[in-house]
Amino acid sequence: MRLNGMRAVITGASSGIGQATVNLFRSEGAQLLLTGRRKELPDVGPDELYLSGDLVDEDFVHRLADVAARRFGEVDVVVLCHGLQRSSPLTEMSLEDARAVLDGNLLSTFLAMKHLAPLAPASGASIVCVSSRLGMIGKPEETLYSAAKGGVIALARGAAIEWAPRNIRVNVVAPGLTLTPIIEASINRAPDADAYRRMREESIPLGRMATAEEVAYAIVFLSSHQASHITGAVLPVDGGYTAA
Repeated sequence: MRLNGMRAVITGASSGIGQATVNLFRSEGAQLLLTGRRKELPDVGPDELYLSGDLVDEDFVHRLADVAARRFGEVDVVVLCHGLQRSSPLTEMSLEDARAVLDGNLLSTFLAMKHLAPLAPASGASIVCVSSRLGMIGKPEETLYSAAKGGVIALARGAAIEWAPRNIRVNVVAPGLTLTPIIEASINRAPDADAYRRMREESIPLGRMATAEEVAYAIVFLSSHQASHITGAVLPVDGGYTAA
């Protein structure tokens, strides 16, 4: 098992890619401390702990790190899989929504890294940030989301250099369209869901959306010792979208 005995904190653990990552980490032997915005997580394992909270709240992030320190002593892997997306034409987006997108993606990632990185053991640790294909390209009505996810990439690259002397590796997984419950719901809201699904899939060179598990496999790889000489990297899991 690639993560056997590793002490891991996973954010955004209650749905979508985060939930798939939790399942895969569990199968790979990791010890888990999980967090998300949902009040409860029904399938928490007997040796796992779930804390509900908002990563924009520094007091909560400090408490999360304190629980991690008491539970594990040190943290080997941090996966930052949370996020917030609000779509709007740039000139019509409210300042409140813009702040929410930046806080929910970029500043929350900063806070988690700030408080959890000090728990890395002397031998080093791995931090994996989940950004988006939209962190590397522009798309109408997603400008603030692109700015926030692009900021996550820049933050991770800077941290990778700053923390390299401590052997803390910081990498990014950038998913494309992924079949999460949120994406499925957005497709099903379309007047012609089948046609809309085909249109979205045709925009991807591989001709289909990713599964959440496919993104989780990339996260596990970057978290593991198999990626021990990789830091500051951005790994797209987007079916070739950003290569086109």
